[in-house]
This record gives sequence, structure tokens and C-alpha cells, in this order.
Amino acid sequence: MLVAALGAQAQPPSSKLPGRKPDSKEPWDAFLGKAAHYAIGREYSVQHPSSVVFLDNVNLYSIVKRGKLGDPERLSEFVRLLRPDITDTRLLVLFELKPDDEESRSEGREQVGRYLAALNEAVDPGKQLVGGTGFEGTLFLEFENGGALWKLSWRTPEPGVTLYRWSYRRKKPGASWKERAAQREEELPREEAEQRGELAEQALRAAYEGGERPKGFQGQVYLPVDCH
Repeated sequence: MLVAALGAQAQPPSSKLPGRKPDSKEPWDAFLGKAAHYAIGREYSVQHPSSVVFLDNVNLYSIVKRGKLGDPERLSEFVRLLRPDITDTRLLVLFELKPDDEESRSEGREQVGRYLAALNEAVDPGKQLVGGTGFEGTLFLEFENGGALWKLSWRTPEPGVTLYRWSYRRKKPGASWKERAAQREEELPREEAEQRGELAEQALRAAYEGGERPKGFQGQVYLPVDCH
């Protein structure tokens, strides 16, 4: 009971945060994690249009079956429902996305090893998967003209483990987003993340899916293709 109480108390008073649904119970960092996973997964798909890419809503059983990799029945019951973050069945690589810190990196490495061991027991000869490499990128969210600029960046420092990081640039009215992107990078302030975490996720979804910008979002999303 004590652990549950402490865990509940550690979360921000999410139901009263601006930019969030009034009945939202998710902590702000959950939205930042979801936003990062969504954007990075979609960006991989955009960069590999000829690949068959499965994101984190597809389990190992379905990946083997739908990706025509082998016999999914060879997967043990214990691993069939595991879901890697990104699996490319044309290039035969997978990636696990984690926040950019040592503990998360170690956890990602362990998960990648588990996924590969399970998949490679089930796939046909010549279709063994490995951890992907060389996947990196950057995107920006500008919440209003000249306002705060958020940056999401990711890198793959070891096979299969892609680490992401949110950072922040202060408001600078009258400056272009590229000028502010060159400003000193700061850690994303907690209050800023609390206020706009859910809105960031919604804005990224709208940008990748071509939908209407979410209510309350007056700025722009600059995807990796815009950042070159």
C-alpha cells in the first residue's frame, strides 16, 4: 500500500494541467514517451518506403507471420506477444527505443537480445534478424511564433538500441525557428513538459498523418525532412 501511495503521489496533478483532457490520468512523461515512440517509428517508415515495417503495436507472432519470415508456431508461448518498437522485415533489422540514459540503454540492450533470440528461432534460413544501426534524426516543435522550441533527437549508438532525448530552447520573439534551433540547448523544464506533453503528442500525430492541428496548438512541427 505504501508503494502505491508513493507512486501516486509522485505523479503531477495531471487532471488540472493546461492543454490536457480534463479527465486525463496519465503522467506528463508518459505523453513524452508516447510522442517520441510514435514520431521515431513513423519517421523510420517514411525513410524506408519500400520496407515492410512493424511498429510497437504488432507482436512477434504477427511479425513472423505477416512478414513471411518463417513459422510463427516455433515461437514459445512466453515470447509471442512481445512487441519490438521497430521491425523491418525487408532489411531484417529491429530497434528498441529508450530515453537517452545509461539505465534505459542497458534495458534496451537486454530487450533487443531477447527479441532477436526469439525471432531467430522461428525464422527460415537466411532470414535472421540483427539489431539495426545508423538510425538517427531530429525534429522540432514550435508552440507559437517566436515561442518555446522543443527538440526531439535520437541516435543509435549500438545495434538495435535507439536512444531519444527531448530538449528545449527559450522564447525569442521575432527570431526564426532555425535561429532559435541554434540557441543553447537546455533540459526540457518540468513545468513546460507538464503543460504541453499531451499537446506535443497530438501535434506530432497531426503532422505525420496530415490531420488538423490540435486545439490549442498555434505553432509548427518541423520534421527531419525540414531540418536539412
